[in-house]
Amino acid sequence: MGSTPLLTFTPRGIRCEQADVYIDPWRPVDRAIITHAHSDHARRGSKHYLASPITKALMHARLGDDLRIDTLQPGQSGTINGVKFSLHPAGHIPGSMQVRVEHQGEVWVVTGDHKRHADGISDIFEPVRCHTLITECTFGLPIYRWMEPSKVFTDINGWWRTNAANGICSVISAYSLGKAQRVVTGVDRSIGAILVHGAVANMNTVLQDCGLELPPWEHITKDTPKERFRNALVITPGSALDTPWMSRMKPYRTAMASGWMQLRGWRRRGNIEKGFVLSDHADWDALLLAVKESGAERVIATHGYTDLFSQYLRSVGVDATAESTEFAGEAGADASEGTRSVDLSGRPETNTP
Repeated sequence: MGSTPLLTFTPRGIRCEQADVYIDPWRPVDRAIITHAHSDHARRGSKHYLASPITKALMHARLGDDLRIDTLQPGQSGTINGVKFSLHPAGHIPGSMQVRVEHQGEVWVVTGDHKRHADGISDIFEPVRCHTLITECTFGLPIYRWMEPSKVFTDINGWWRTNAANGICSVISAYSLGKAQRVVTGVDRSIGAILVHGAVANMNTVLQDCGLELPPWEHITKDTPKERFRNALVITPGSALDTPWMSRMKPYRTAMASGWMQLRGWRRRGNIEKGFVLSDHADWDALLLAVKESGAERVIATHGYTDLFSQYLRSVGVDATAESTEFAGEAGADASEGTRSVDLSGRPETNTP
């Protein structure tokens, strides 16, 4: 292994100096490799991007058609100034990839956001062997151990079914990209209709154009009759909760699908009546498994409980450190979706970094 790190943390992002390429940069650069299309990882301003085909389509929809984006298929590699780059499924959301970087026999992997549970909409996480692993640890504490998603959806269906039996609309908050499609796919459609906010409808349409098969859903517009909300499940970003947009849905009950729902304080803070623990990030056990399967001699923890997670790894003999980034993980997605202005016309959400 060389004396100079293959990847370094800079004010613009994670940089490969040999190739002059950044991975998920948080400042504009000449060349950027993007792990996935969430707004804390995919930002406007760079001159040239490289991403998976699905991420390219999502970035164009969220950030504009003027972006210059080349693509690599999962497992396909390309070389820039002698450095070999390849993309490997991260399991986080559709199109999400880990980035493998190889130069002169040294291999680094940047996981981006990742999860292990199969969700029916994303390619399953692929362990990648490396010397150094840069991993998220959004939920890098032992208290975060996820229930099997099938059991979570049993709970969601029970909540929806009870509301529907009483003529009450069920409104569930879920990120428009990734979580919303999991909910559409995972719930029991025999209970009632599935209606979605315009931001969710936009992401659904892009993903369906990319080949993702989704069950039937309806886009909520100003012409959707009030009666249509009875017995229905409404999927919306958190920004629309408790706004005039929801007035036609009364009476309704609210819920949120998020890993943070494992902590009661998050539900109270968001004025949410019901919380379902459904995360698109790795839990404690999955984070440790990813480290083990990578065979990495060194681990760098980013965004999340970085200090505590790296401290634990060191206690079990792993050479681990923490680095700060401007990635927000699930906490940032909750916050951003809760504070964005609501576009009642159904246009895509604003994705200001």
